Amino acid sequence: MAETVEKKKLQIAIYWGAACGGCDVAILDTDAFILDVAALADIRLWPLAVDGKYADVEAMEDDELDLVLFNGAVRNSENQKIAELLRRKTKVMVAMGSCAHIGGIPGLANEFSRDEIFNRAYLDNPSIEEGNVVLPVAEKKVAAGTLEIPHFHRAVRRLSDVVEVEYFLPGCPPAPDQIKAVLLAVATGNLPPAGSVVGASDRALCDECGRSKDEKKVTRFFRPWQIIQDPEKCLLEQGILCAGSVTRAGCGVRCPDSGMPCRGCYGPPPNVMDQGAKFISAISSIVESRDAGEIERVLGEIPDVMGYAYRFGLPASILQRSTRSQ
Repeated sequence: MAETVEKKKLQIAIYWGAACGGCDVAILDTDAFILDVAALADIRLWPLAVDGKYADVEAMEDDELDLVLFNGAVRNSENQKIAELLRRKTKVMVAMGSCAHIGGIPGLANEFSRDEIFNRAYLDNPSIEEGNVVLPVAEKKVAAGTLEIPHFHRAVRRLSDVVEVEYFLPGCPPAPDQIKAVLLAVATGNLPPAGSVVGASDRALCDECGRSKDEKKVTRFFRPWQIIQDPEKCLLEQGILCAGSVTRAGCGVRCPDSGMPCRGCYGPPPNVMDQGAKFISAISSIVESRDAGEIERVLGEIPDVMGYAYRFGLPASILQRSTRSQ
């Protein structure tokens, strides 16, 4: 009688760095597929749902894990330490979500120095008791010993700035179907070339958007709640700041189809070097004026140009971070 050989389950880890938790929720949003994941893989570390410890990971052999889904940017020393640890222990590292991919919302902190961030959070803050002068420190000696917290780095970095990454899974958060596809690709060995952006297109989102475009110019820009939009027409041509022209397709045009502008969370298409600079160029070119002063006035009415242009990708941009004293 032929012996039945039981197929070895995948060994995976899921981890969050500087993140909001949305990518972990997106994994749970795969609904019943999460039961298939449990049958397919042993989840060795997942702070949201599994009681694994750092010591358990440290005790693993190198390359013992088949896959790590790492979401979140690298903001502090703990993020970096665990990224480097998981890199040693896994065969495949996936930068999951906008924060790990291009820096994400946490990356907007790169507009400011570490001192400015601490002052705003702990000193110049309406929710802090008046007169407070206490700032966090990485190490503090007390009667019982030494207390330690992670060291706050001077800049937010992408995962690929810290460790080698095989695949990039964009989105804020990635769609559940994208997550399914990655897990199944690892399970079947049907993997794309290393360095690939998976679950996304090489085209711009505008190429997949069904809204009509008439090459119409605008005289001012609006936030979505300031205007009654035409659901059939291009949002940018209605003066609503939409980043579809400088953002990868692949999300299913979820935001524009819901009446909201693209925010840029899938990152730039391959032919765009700097998503923010390209976005500023796009919105400047659509202003109905050839007068530099008038264009400057119209753009000046946008409440936060940096926040719109580099909402997800400042650490991945040419600018990267502020050079003010840290």
